[in-house]
Amino acid sequence: MTTSVFYNRFERHAQGQGLKGHSTHYCPGCGHGLAHKYLAEAIDELGIQDRTIAVSPVGCSVFLYYYFDVGNTQAAHGRAPAVAIGHKTANPESVVISYQGDGDLASIGLAEIVSTAQLGIPISVIFINNAIYGMTGGQMAPTTLMGQKTATSPYGRTPGMGQPMRMAELIAQMDGPVYVERVALFDNKQRMRAKKAIKRCLEMQVQNKGFAFVEVLAECPTHLGIDSEAAEKWVKEKMVPVFPLGVKKDVADAPAHELPPPPSFVPEKLLEVVEASLEATPRFCHGFPRHVAPDNIALKLAGAGGDGAQTAAMLITRAAINEGFDSTHIPSYGPESRGGTSYADVRIAANEVLSPAAPSPHVLIAFNAPSLQKFGPTVVPGGTIIYDSSVCPDVPKLEPGVHVVGVPCAEIAKELGKVVVKNIVALGALQAATQLFPEKTFLAAVRQALQHKASLIPLNEQAFARGQQAVLSA
Repeated sequence: MTTSVFYNRFERHAQGQGLKGHSTHYCPGCGHGLAHKYLAEAIDELGIQDRTIAVSPVGCSVFLYYYFDVGNTQAAHGRAPAVAIGHKTANPESVVISYQGDGDLASIGLAEIVSTAQLGIPISVIFINNAIYGMTGGQMAPTTLMGQKTATSPYGRTPGMGQPMRMAELIAQMDGPVYVERVALFDNKQRMRAKKAIKRCLEMQVQNKGFAFVEVLAECPTHLGIDSEAAEKWVKEKMVPVFPLGVKKDVADAPAHELPPPPSFVPEKLLEVVEASLEATPRFCHGFPRHVAPDNIALKLAGAGGDGAQTAAMLITRAAINEGFDSTHIPSYGPESRGGTSYADVRIAANEVLSPAAPSPHVLIAFNAPSLQKFGPTVVPGGTIIYDSSVCPDVPKLEPGVHVVGVPCAEIAKELGKVVVKNIVALGALQAATQLFPEKTFLAAVRQALQHKASLIPLNEQAFARGQQAVLSA
């Protein structure tokens, strides 16, 4: 069958030129080719090409978008069902297909497929089970058979590695799905059943019935180390006894599924959620602070959990945005937050932040000794380091020309009666030491952050002023 759902030329290889422009990247005998064919034909026969969205994650299925002339989204490994939910709820008239392999769906994406299935939203899932991790080198998958040798089970899968997961049965016993079937591709009879099942899977969504799931037992001659004919025989004789074919669930009289209301994109409602306003924020800068860096400034704030590095980073980012610059804040949490060093990267750009990370910052604010030791040497020549001299006894070897400012942030905050404002002391020191933004810019951001805790504003303003004084009087 000729179908317009496939592109006329495939640009996966050789920019779509010559014979390679009409062939897929799949290995000879791979089951993905037939699954693609039946899926494309079903889309064509149902007349839904213009409203179909295919979601492909990591693995052999990832290049689906090279072949299908439909809406396409690539998801992170295992997250295709979650992305599919987003598409379906944002655009209920769309027909959303999650196309996944066994390593993707049954391993890293197990939580996503289970929760999505139980939710029952009308989404179609095509699950390719070839009992192996195909693209990444033939490692053992959740569906690998007992005794089967793989790159990570060279002596065969043993009971200690767990039993193969029967995903169709697992999905079928949930309340959310309305149609679940397992099919195969090893002969013409099974291929026709697979074609019908895939179409049925899409029909359940077109009719707004609910979540539908088709598991396809597929051949992978490459990692089995056998030819295509032998691979078909292997699926029939080895896989089918473990993964019985047939319909596992079919709620033919399922009522139409009520989708939740689509998300609102009304700016005023979003502003309510983030506690922001359409009112213009006063600006106090006369231009981008190019004395720090020409058009893109990197800052790193680091300390132990509770030091307030993340809050200070968010305040700097908010201050930058208030002034009309592009700015990003990327937090980094981990076990270090319980005593070592966790950090936040801030970028401020005159036009657009191209990379949010700050591996070589122009400015470092270090709230503890491990942070100063770890990140001090990464500050660029001519940059600035502000550190809490209350807790940092030594300064490591730094790049030439780095300006170092020690401010007893914790001691000052303790004198003010609230140690947690030491991060605001550090912001005051930052303003005085670098003139990154005018004083009013920082204070406006602090007041915005505390608009629902107005009683704390005077203390924070005092902490900011003390940080400034500590630098100016040094």
